This record gives sequence, C-alpha cells and structure tokens, in this order.
Amino acid sequence: MKENMRSVDPAAQVLLKVAGEKNIKTSFDRADKLKPCPIGHQGACCKMCHMGPCRLVGKEEEAEGVCGATLPVVTARNFARMVAAGTAAHSDHARDLANTLLAVGRGEAKDFQVKDVRKLNRVAGYLGINVEGKSVNKVAEEVALKFLEQFGQQRGELAYLGRAPKKRQEIWKKLGIAPRAIDRECVEMLHRTTMGVDQEMNNIMLGAMRASLADGWGGSMMGTDISDILFGTPKPVRSNASLDVFMQDHVNLVVHGHEPSFAEMLVIASEDPEIVAYAKSKGAKGVKLVGMCCTANEILIRHGIATAGGFLQQELGILTGMVEAMVVDVQCIMPAIGELSKQYHTKVITTTPKGKMKDAIHIEYDEHHALDLAKKVVRLAIDNFPNRNKEKVTPANVRPADMIAGFSHEYIEYMQGGQFRGSFRPLNDAIIAGRIRGVVGIAGCNNPRITQDSLHNFLSRELIKNDVLVVQTGCSAMASAKAGYMTPENALENAGQGLREVCEAIGIPPILHMGSCVDNSRILTVATAIAEEGGLGDDIGGLPAVGIAPEWMSEKAIAIGTYLVASGVPTIFGAGSPVSASKSLKDLMENKWWEMVNAGFYFEEDPGKILELTLKLIDAAREKLKIRKYEPGRFGTERVLMDMAARRASSFATPHGERA
Repeated sequence: MKENMRSVDPAAQVLLKVAGEKNIKTSFDRADKLKPCPIGHQGACCKMCHMGPCRLVGKEEEAEGVCGATLPVVTARNFARMVAAGTAAHSDHARDLANTLLAVGRGEAKDFQVKDVRKLNRVAGYLGINVEGKSVNKVAEEVALKFLEQFGQQRGELAYLGRAPKKRQEIWKKLGIAPRAIDRECVEMLHRTTMGVDQEMNNIMLGAMRASLADGWGGSMMGTDISDILFGTPKPVRSNASLDVFMQDHVNLVVHGHEPSFAEMLVIASEDPEIVAYAKSKGAKGVKLVGMCCTANEILIRHGIATAGGFLQQELGILTGMVEAMVVDVQCIMPAIGELSKQYHTKVITTTPKGKMKDAIHIEYDEHHALDLAKKVVRLAIDNFPNRNKEKVTPANVRPADMIAGFSHEYIEYMQGGQFRGSFRPLNDAIIAGRIRGVVGIAGCNNPRITQDSLHNFLSRELIKNDVLVVQTGCSAMASAKAGYMTPENALENAGQGLREVCEAIGIPPILHMGSCVDNSRILTVATAIAEEGGLGDDIGGLPAVGIAPEWMSEKAIAIGTYLVASGVPTIFGAGSPVSASKSLKDLMENKWWEMVNAGFYFEEDPGKILELTLKLIDAAREKLKIRKYEPGRFGTERVLMDMAARRASSFATPHGERA
C-alpha cells in the first residue's frame, strides 16, 4: 500500500488512506509531486547576489560562479547560512523566555512564577550572580538581565561556555570559535557569506561552528534552563502517544509549535473547573489538550499531556475531524493547515506576530495577560465543538502507545544515587565495564521524502540491541514513543543483556525522552558530566558517544549537528547531504575536523551504513580510551557466586581495578 511506504506509524497510515479517498493533498503528496532541485539539494546553487543564481556544475576544480566563487566556497556558504538561521530560531525562542522570566522577576507577569528555585540558584551560579540575601524574584530578574546581555554583548564570551570541560574550552579558544554573543554570531555569519566577503572554505566553516556554539551553549541551553526555572525541571511522567489520543466526546485542542509559555497557560485553562463546566454546557464531557511537535514535548515532560506526534502529523490530526482548534506559534508550522482547516470545522489560531497565516484567527500572546488569553482560546475551541461534523470524524482506531518521558540532566543524575549521592559514576562504570557500549543521541525532524519514523525506529531498535543507551529529543523522541519503545518493559524485550541489566537496576527505559529540540542542550550537559566524572577522559571529545539526525529537514537540525561536532560529538545525518557537491568540503567535515575538534560530521542515507558507522565510531572511542573492549553477549552468561580468589583471577576486573 502507498500509505505503508509513507509512514511506519499505523495511525498515520489509516489517515493517509482517508486523505487519498477524499482527494485531500498532504505534505507527502506534495513531496511526491515536487522533486528537489538536484543542484540546490547538493549545495551547488549560489543566489547571494543578482548576477545569479549561479549553478555550479561540472568538475569541482572548474566550477565557479560569475564572481569567481568556487564550488567549495559556495557550498560552505550555503551550509553556514543554514547554521545561522537555525541558531537564530532557537535563540529567538530563548529571548522570548528570558523576557518572560524578567517580567516574572519584576512582578509584571502574575500568571507565572518560579517553580524550580534550586535550578534558578544553580543557573545564577553559572552566570556569576550572588544569590545570598536576595528574594527569588530578585534573583530571577538578575538572571534574566544577564541572559538578555548574552544576545548583544560586544566583548567577551558567552557565559555558558564555562560549563563545558576545560579542555573543550581551550580547543574553542585555540580555533577562535568561542562565540561572543548570540546575535553577533548570526549577523556576522550572514555578513561573511554575502557576495564578496569570506572566500575561504575552512574559514567559513569555522565561522559556522562559532555560530552553532552560540546555539548549543547559548540560545538552546538558555531556553532549556529558563523553561525548567519557570515551569519545573522534568522528571519521569507517564503518558501516551498516537494520532488516536483525540476523544470523540471531548473538545480537542491541539497546541503546536515550539514555545512553552502559552502552552503552560493552556494546560491550566483547560483544567479550570469553570472552563470544564462551559465545555459540558456545549455538550462535551471536558477539554482534551493534546500536544504536537516540540511544544508537545514541553508539556509532555512536565505534565504528561498526551502527544499526537511530530512535524508530519499536523495535517493528519486535522484529518481525524475531531480537532476543534489548533493553536500554533513558531517553527515547523505548515502553511497548508490553514487551507486544510477550511475543509473541516477546525480553527487554526496563530499567537505570535512573528508567524501569521492565511485562513487563521490571530490571538496575540502576551505574558502579562497569559491566563486570560488562554481561557479565551479554550472557550473559542469549546464554542466550535457543536460545529463538528460527525460524518467527517475518522479515528485511526490504533491504541495509543504507553510511554515514560521527562529525563532531564538533573533526574539522570538523581536516579543514579538519590538526592544526596546522585552522580554519573554508575553510568560511567557501566560504560567502562562494557555493559553499556556507548551513548547515542537521536534527534531531528521527519521528512516526507523518507518513510516517516522508519529510520528513527530502525536505529533505536538496533542500537539498544547492541547495548547502546539511546537518548532522544524532538520528533525523533515521538517516533520511539508512538512505536512503544519508551517503557522500561521494552528493555526486557529488545535491549542487549548488558544494557538490559543496567535498565533493570535503575528502572529506566533503554531509550530516554529528554525533551524538545532546544533540549539537545541537555545532551551537552550530560556529556560534560560524564567527562568530568572521570574514567572516560577529560573532554566530551573522545567519549563513546554519537549524535544522529536520520530524517532531518530543518535549518535548526543543521545548527544542532554543527554544535554537537564542535563540542566533540561525531554526528551523522541521513536524508541527503547539503554539501555533497563539494568533495573538498566533505573531506573537511568528515576527516580534517577530527584534527581540529576531535569529531566529524557525516551525511549518509543508507540506514544500515548509519548503524555500522555509529558502532564503529563508538568502538574506536572505547579503544582510544583503553577501556574494556565491547563483547556482544558477554553479560548473557549465567551468574555464579565466586570466592575471593576466583574474583581476583576473574577477567571481569576492569582496567581501573573495579568489578564489572
């Protein structure tokens, strides 16, 4: 069936079939019809001025634009601009949150409060702010002001760079890629890649690294920390995931996008007794709030709100005929949902001046009146409930998968020793002993040119079979959630014996949901903690860890991949390469970057080769660290009691004198 080729999600397959029967076009249909430009897809098209666009085809050493720009330079400039755009997107998210935190600190946003004072004080310490004798709101104000400085300061370095291992900081300084300010790096990257400025491939890519670090160790990390401060630091919660989480007897309200502030208020408003009573007066039993895309991840990891899925689910959600309203803010919002909503009763509501849409209602969010606006939106959805056309209601009838989400850095530390003895020592010991082969972060989007979720699910399954602990964010995390991979029970069925024993001992799934796209910064802080715990080197670079974005489509993903590599994490992207036009640039990223930052950036479309390369990189890191060679199935033998002499003679003694 055609639907099976488009998605491995059973619920999505049902609704794609409905779309076909009703002759409703989705992003999958448009992807089939509109093939990518082969020249632009490979990064070989330059449109930086009106002498072009120039299509640089033919031999690399001969291809050049009207101005004389070479193929490596053009490809590097295109890549660097994607990094700058992705950094701008994540960092604008953080800027809005910083302004909300400032309003809270000054008592101007009465509907919000600091929910994690401990995290606030920890963040103040990172920023060099003394909290002694100050009220919570005063500390919040000073932290917010310091964060806002990070966008436009003209001298110095981003404050959060100090959270990285010392060795990594020295690498950045040596290469001259320590970011000075978030906005400055984005603006400079756009300047340097305009016509007639930076003409050297390696220098352009160093600038791209610096801009990306302003995302990973700047905007994204700030966004994550502010969300934790205001809305609570995540800890494991139970929920479920599917396009079938909608309820026929409830008002279904979808929150879609990336910014968590308004979504937090919608959670409160949807549960308000007066609102629930109002919904009942319209014939509904209540209000069902459902998340989609990364806003879904934000309210999932803090409140257990069910998710309907990621980027490619937004049209399919409307196709159920049960969505009264879809509230959107920024990033990954398809313009097509406005037109599609006209064929159903769904109201699309935009909430930010940065992102308006044809065929949508605009209700502008303001943190100073957040809860009142949230109630207005929920009431609008309730008023639309009687307009639902029962003949158009099409549930997928696929049982939502159970899941556990909410594994923050703080909780991962806590679960390994409790409140007073929490550390990363048990995880490091498990890696050193070979029970855990390595750690892989799988992130990124879905892409309608690839069977939805297929690569995410394949890699997740195969990696845990090979004793690799998987951490996931964004749409990738939703893929595993929908497939039922995010429960501890899954470890018993699918994980290798070594990983299984670790998961059983701690009580965790073998695949950990760490949050939204900006929460990839949690992966950086966890990697730093692992390095600083000892036994696995003194830097992120060199850890048996890999980042993967198998179905990427967004500029944000390119920024994330670049800051992971610049931080020392080798990274692999599927879904095609935006730099394949230039062998020189490919060689720089795959090989020469190892000499510079101890990591490489790879693009590989074949899922089997992605898996093979991932395990090869992990095993090479283990060998270089001189820790025990990973042996598949080594921990699958029957356990026997041994006397002390037998223990001393056992091959299970680690190189560090500890027992496996």
